[in-house]
Amino acid sequence: MSGITGMGTTFNLPNYHGELFALTPSETPLLSAIGGLTGGGSTASTLFEWQTSDLRDPSQPAVLEGAAAPTAQERVRANVQNVCQIHQEKVSVSYTKQATSGMYNTQGSAPFRSADGAANPVQNELDWQTQQALKSIALDVNYSFWNGEFVNPTDNTSARRTRGLITASSTNLTNKGTAITGITSATDTFTKTSHGLSDGDKVVLTAVGAATGVVMGRVYYVVSSAANTFKLAATSGGSAITVGTSAAVSLIKPWSTTLATSHLDDFVQGIWDNGGLGTTPILAANSTQKRAITKAYASAYGQGAVIAHGSSVGGVAVDTVLTDFGTFGIMLDRHIPKDAIVAVSLGELRPVFLDIPGKGVFFEEPLAKTGASDEVQIYGEIGLEYGAEQHHGVLRGLAV
Repeated sequence: MSGITGMGTTFNLPNYHGELFALTPSETPLLSAIGGLTGGGSTASTLFEWQTSDLRDPSQPAVLEGAAAPTAQERVRANVQNVCQIHQEKVSVSYTKQATSGMYNTQGSAPFRSADGAANPVQNELDWQTQQALKSIALDVNYSFWNGEFVNPTDNTSARRTRGLITASSTNLTNKGTAITGITSATDTFTKTSHGLSDGDKVVLTAVGAATGVVMGRVYYVVSSAANTFKLAATSGGSAITVGTSAAVSLIKPWSTTLATSHLDDFVQGIWDNGGLGTTPILAANSTQKRAITKAYASAYGQGAVIAHGSSVGGVAVDTVLTDFGTFGIMLDRHIPKDAIVAVSLGELRPVFLDIPGKGVFFEEPLAKTGASDEVQIYGEIGLEYGAEQHHGVLRGLAV
């Protein structure tokens, strides 16, 4: 099924009988673990900042007895910035639609039998549609906090976009795959001189620019490969996807090596050496890499020897794994790219909200009346504060 654009009426929002089951998962693990849409910090500027500081490298002093005080040394603080991005949704439902919760859609051909079972569980269409819009916003926020690319425009011709944790983590970024950048796209074809890809290769897009029809972080399959062009399909050997024109596409061809504990240990050690993972350490991954983590530790130490279940962080269910660098939570999150594991110092993260005077942060308000319908908008501005980027890390290009 698909959504509709515009006002909801009795013609485009039919009612049905029986219990209602949601098809789309609506959990937001990262956002929920760091405060959700109701907890975090506030700002009075679209651009907010925090500070970091370091100490000089330690050494053994060689100070003479009776010596004068040495030359003064002071530490310089650094500032880190991010922006609040706007989330805005509109809901519009006709008066008639709101009044007809008992009018059901029936079959369009014989035998025209009415459905048995419970009545329509949605008795207030406007409230229900507003709840769905709010869930969609929360999913957008969670996705952006992982994958967001920073944009702080100089005028109102471009939208502000918050920097996500994957984009922010540059010091501890490890790519096990082959990165291919500078790709252009048009119609159903990607162009890159001597790209080196073959039919059947799995790839994960890391940037799509203005291209449509494809999503960053998902696995696609190369088809119709030539020396300087290729196409992508959603399934191996499938039909090529139609994409929009873009001059800024990049991807990773993941490696084929099975993930081992030594790979994770090397990755985590690099972050620990840079001072990270001291505040609620988390390994976050999608379903593919979660299985790889479990299999790696089971192969090395025996099934269940080091991975425990039933823990929670910030109300989010996590497994835990004992490593050389402490006990880590393992968080499942659908919005992490399929080829990636992200190590997070969770205690350094929080959402930051722009507080709208007299309204608060995320809020619902009615819009001006223009006809026989109720219209409301949901509005909020939010960005991610992530502490020191050196305290987090991203392991990419893993086998998918």
